Amino acid sequence: MPSKKNQTSVGQMIQRCHKWRQKRKQYIDQARQTSDEIERERLLQTAEHYGRMVNEEQVKIDSLRDPKDKTPETEETQDTAEQNDSGDDEEMGFPDFIANLK
Repeated sequence: MPSKKNQTSVGQMIQRCHKWRQKRKQYIDQARQTSDEIERERLLQTAEHYGRMVNEEQVKIDSLRDPKDKTPETEETQDTAEQNDSGDDEEMGFPDFIANLK
């Protein structure tokens, strides 16, 4: 049985990931709305940075969680995640390094 401290730590990590995902989405949305090419690139790079932070934190979360607690990923959850994460990015013609963030 995982310790209470471990559960709290994982909960906090999940909250951070959620916050960072929101920030990433915010920067991508701002980049879509700006006409200044340099500002758009800066915003996209910042969004990419948040995407990397989320990925690193997710690896830590996965390593700390009990395998019994993990929800198996089905085709439906994969499709939904792909639609939410990358569908809009690819349509807007963002560079590959942004369109492939997950």
